[in-house]
Amino acid sequence: MWCRGFLQQTVRYMSTSRQAGILFDVDGVLLRGGKVIPAARRAFRKLLDRNNNFLLPVVFVTNAGSCQRHHKAQQLSRLLDVKIAPEQVVLSHSPLRMLKSFHDKCVLVSGQGPVTDIAHTLGFQKVVNIEQLREHHPLLDMVDHNRRPKLPSSLLQTLPKIEAIILFGEPIRWETNLQLLIDVLLTNGSPGCEYDAQLSAQLPVLACNMDLMWMAEAPSPRFGHGMFMLCLESVYRKMTGRELQYQALLGKPSLLTYQYAEHLLRLQNPNRKLTTIYAVGDNLMTDIYGANLYNRYLVQQHAAMTTSTKFVAQGTGSQVTMVVPEEELVSAAAQCHSILVCTGVYNPRSPLPSNQSGTITEKVFHGHRDLVLEPDLVEPSHVVEDVESAVDLLLQQEDSVTPDL
Repeated sequence: MWCRGFLQQTVRYMSTSRQAGILFDVDGVLLRGGKVIPAARRAFRKLLDRNNNFLLPVVFVTNAGSCQRHHKAQQLSRLLDVKIAPEQVVLSHSPLRMLKSFHDKCVLVSGQGPVTDIAHTLGFQKVVNIEQLREHHPLLDMVDHNRRPKLPSSLLQTLPKIEAIILFGEPIRWETNLQLLIDVLLTNGSPGCEYDAQLSAQLPVLACNMDLMWMAEAPSPRFGHGMFMLCLESVYRKMTGRELQYQALLGKPSLLTYQYAEHLLRLQNPNRKLTTIYAVGDNLMTDIYGANLYNRYLVQQHAAMTTSTKFVAQGTGSQVTMVVPEEELVSAAAQCHSILVCTGVYNPRSPLPSNQSGTITEKVFHGHRDLVLEPDLVEPSHVVEDVESAVDLLLQQEDSVTPDL
């Protein structure tokens, strides 16, 4: 009987000091737009005890970033009929909490939703959004003829010099954001001035969510923030002859995002050692690439421990480094398994173009420009039909390594 076996399995998990943790992607794994994928509800019934508590530490890692994490937790709780705490949610911008060296700088934020409030919640003290910039400099936004100013602008309080840019997610008016971001970059933070052709350094740019595409209700994937970033990079390169540089790339597949997610997994049960992480996703270029990259990092980290070497985690494609506290090194997981589901971006019936040997090539690599294409990083540990099959698989694997009473 399933219920009896389920309770026996629960007892076995509770009887050992080791445990696994699960990272769930959201769009394409649990949801398609605002609709729940049926397998998701079935999967979570297998992960809850009789008191509706999770048997294992669970964190939801999504590249969404247009809301606060407590709102995302409320949405997931309502749709999945499971109690999910804000501390179980990692959004694409969540690791910005750790980049404290930028918190006292004046930052320009781009995206949609309450981006100003989000930035303040993450610790940023001086925040300017695109609309505020447009109001202070109405002559800059000229693509839409209907939005061009008809009267001289009234004198507004001067904005402070912008010291860094944060790209939270895809904006609604791409032409406005592209124009004003270029203005800020080419004037070194003073968009009311002429472009400086002799700029010796570029303003820091922190970008969240590199997803080129994501899966909603439409039959084919939709443009994501990675597509907007691709446009911004192309415009910047066309105008300057240089590549746009990022100070940090956050969200999956960034190492900082997975490191932060593991930290939240460990907080759910600090008395037991987290040994294995299962990362369930639908996108080869973010979920699978990121999980495999993190598994490589964990292997290198443990090798460094054996040689008493202090290990430094570096964000993918990033100049930002973050030293991991030694006490976290001791309790870090040993491995991260990637599980690919077929209910989202990945479609086994429509594989990505590849060369004659079946290997994805640079020309069709949907990851970000600053990510290195390595075939091993886009090869999932397991491919299953849906998230219920993923949960069945990981429970079976963990049960096989758990000693009987």
